[in-house]
Amino acid sequence: MSWCKPTRWMSRWRALPAGFIVLALVGCGPLGPAAPRPDYVEHNEGWAVITQDFGGVEMVQVPPGCFLMGSQHGRRDEQPVHEVCFDRPFWIDRTEVTNAGFGSQGVFTGDDRPRENLTWFEARDFCAARGARLPTEAEWEYAARGPDSLYYPWGDRFVEDNLVFDGNFNNETAPVGSRPAGVSWVGALDMSGNVWEWVSSLYRPYPYRAGDGREASDDAASPRVFRGGLGSYIDYGTSAATRFQAPPDSRDWFRGFRCARDADG
Repeated sequence: MSWCKPTRWMSRWRALPAGFIVLALVGCGPLGPAAPRPDYVEHNEGWAVITQDFGGVEMVQVPPGCFLMGSQHGRRDEQPVHEVCFDRPFWIDRTEVTNAGFGSQGVFTGDDRPRENLTWFEARDFCAARGARLPTEAEWEYAARGPDSLYYPWGDRFVEDNLVFDGNFNNETAPVGSRPAGVSWVGALDMSGNVWEWVSSLYRPYPYRAGDGREASDDAASPRVFRGGLGSYIDYGTSAATRFQAPPDSRDWFRGFRCARDADG
């Protein structure tokens, strides 16, 4: 994750309060004439969905690019809004891991429902056994929002029919992918709604910097982040920028996960 491109975001920045933007410059190289430039995707609509089967699991490719991580409309831990860039593609599961895919039933039974009620350790180990990993917090949000930095996977306006959330879910999960209109720009489903999703990252303040220790895999006690807006009890609570945290050994009926993997892995 590197190569910041600050001038790309001026039109979006003008809508934000002065002093809100912090560039994520860690790992960024000079962008002079001699500097190699990754092949960034500039806008969501500039990307055509690519899918691939990995051992019976459909994953979608997330291309190199930049986005604005966080939200000026969200809670304090979603600020400051800052630019994060990826210079390599990666893959992410098209859907949340299901009961069938996990090999056992969760609280809500049915092979095509998301597997929930798992600890962070169980989610991490399952992905590793697949030759994959949990996505980082930044990867997850980029796959949901894209270079256009949309508030929701489908756009900037809340659309109730595009997700399963606490306003329509009747206190149970739904089959994965049951709201296809809520698909993200890379083809990932249920990035907002159905269940929250564990990610690899430790819960730390923004701006996100992958090298500051928040991706430490050997910390077995500190809270880990989960994403995937499910609750409407806070403003923009169902947006793709919303982040929460929990002890890694905790379980929740409405928290599942999906896996990611490097493009060259």
